[in-house]
Amino acid sequence: MTDSKKPIRVLVVGCGNMGASHAIAYHNLKEFSICGLVSTGKSKEILNEKLNNEYPLFNNYEEALAVTEPDAVCISTYPDTHEEFAIMALDKGCNVFMEKPLADTVQGAERIAKKAIETGKKVVVGYILRHHPSWQKFVELSQKLGKPLVMRMNLNQQSKGEMWNVHRNLMKSLSPIVDCGVHYIDVMCQMTKSKPVQVNAIGARMTEDIPEWNYNYGQLQIRFEDGSVGWYEAGWGPMVSETAFFIKDVFGPQGSVSIVAKNASSSGKSDSVEAHTNTEAILYHHAALDDKNHFIKEDSTINLEDEPDHQELCTREQQYFHKAISENIDLTNHLEDAVNSLRIAFACDQSIRTQKSVNL
Repeated sequence: MTDSKKPIRVLVVGCGNMGASHAIAYHNLKEFSICGLVSTGKSKEILNEKLNNEYPLFNNYEEALAVTEPDAVCISTYPDTHEEFAIMALDKGCNVFMEKPLADTVQGAERIAKKAIETGKKVVVGYILRHHPSWQKFVELSQKLGKPLVMRMNLNQQSKGEMWNVHRNLMKSLSPIVDCGVHYIDVMCQMTKSKPVQVNAIGARMTEDIPEWNYNYGQLQIRFEDGSVGWYEAGWGPMVSETAFFIKDVFGPQGSVSIVAKNASSSGKSDSVEAHTNTEAILYHHAALDDKNHFIKEDSTINLEDEPDHQELCTREQQYFHKAISENIDLTNHLEDAVNSLRIAFACDQSIRTQKSVNL
């Protein structure tokens, strides 16, 4: 076990949206000490200014890894670098915090998981919703609705300005339903606790600003072994509608549970990272009827007092990362879930490209 009183020296690689949030968490947590910030562009300088210009800056990851000799590496770069960067860190004896998705291929994700086992180091994947009390409650209540479940979720983003630059860069390697969908596929798997058996998906390419092989809108459908079904859609770009970007609900024989986020789903919020994790309230509907087919119980609204913002969620992720290292938590299931959700997402991607159902 690691000495919990000694700060973990962490190298932050990638200083954009998520990398900056994780770096701020490290900066404010006594359990960590940043030993360097790495990016190919100017994002590291902008971030370092926010952090009182306290940290060494590097353009090259391999050089930074050799010079700083960190205990841990936080990887928030574009997905096509994830596998290479994670393997390098693990080979150097570092623990790894990795933004989702784990890699840009299933095989790459499997290699990272295998390397983590070989080296005995921790790899935590940034499934931020797993650390949100309201999303935890959402999953818990869904499991009281009976089977099968019907799960409906989306996250369409009318991206513009710098966010459109981010999305275009992401789409050089992955589609929206792979990059973003792994979150919600993971949630569906938690809700059903059942094996996914088949996927169907559709997609559309609505801009010339992305590679010819890719698409910026996708919708996936998943069938589970227990009869449950779920769909998720994600569209990125300046042409995307904002009117239905925030749908997160589930219903079963006993009723339904819905995340109600009136503020987060209001106009102008669809490309806001902060809005993506907002819940505000959970609506719990009971399906039981009396002999006149009237509902026996009124719907209830659950407002959890613990409603962390995006930065606080990133802080909680890093506190869990520290706990995993200092208490030597077994992350086997955590990594298996990350690989599994990515495998399902890529099966959906395959369905779009082949225009056929894919059996899992």
